[in-house]
Amino acid sequence: MDKTLLQQQVCEHLETDLAMAVRAAQTAHEAATHEENIAENKYDTLGLEASYLAAGQARRVEEIRQALHAWRTLQMREFNEEQGIQLGALVLLQTADGRRQCLLLGPDGAGLKLPSTWGEVMLITPRAPLGQQLLGLGVGDEVSSGPQRWQILQAV
Repeated sequence: MDKTLLQQQVCEHLETDLAMAVRAAQTAHEAATHEENIAENKYDTLGLEASYLAAGQARRVEEIRQALHAWRTLQMREFNEEQGIQLGALVLLQTADGRRQCLLLGPDGAGLKLPSTWGEVMLITPRAPLGQQLLGLGVGDEVSSGPQRWQILQAV
C-alpha cells in the first residue's frame, strides 16, 4: 500500500476544498461590502448578516490552509513496532464477525474517504476517540468504537 499516494489524494482534495472556500469567502466579502447592504435603519441587518457570513468563510479558508499544510509536511513513515501506530499510519481493523475497516490516521480531514487497493480508506485524527485509542498500539491489539470491538490486523 502506497501511503504517499493516499497523502497526495488528501492534499488534492483539500486543495479543491480550499479553492471553493476562497471563492465563497470572496463572494461573501463582496456581499458584505456592497453598497446595497448598507443599513437603512436599525432593523436592517442584511449587511451585518453578510459580514458574519464573510467572517465565517474566512475562518473556513484558514482552517483548510492549516489542514493542507499539516498534510503536506506530514512524513509518512513505515510502521515501527516499538513506537506503535502514529500519525500517518494506515491501519486495517476487523471485527469478530469478519467485517473490516481501513483507517488512515492523519493530522486533519477526518471523515474523508479515499479509494485504495485495500478498499475504502477513511481518514481519522487523534482527536477522535478511536484515533486516540490507536496511538501507540500494534498488530493484534484491540480497540472499541461504541459497542463494536476491532482487532488490529495490519499497520503500515
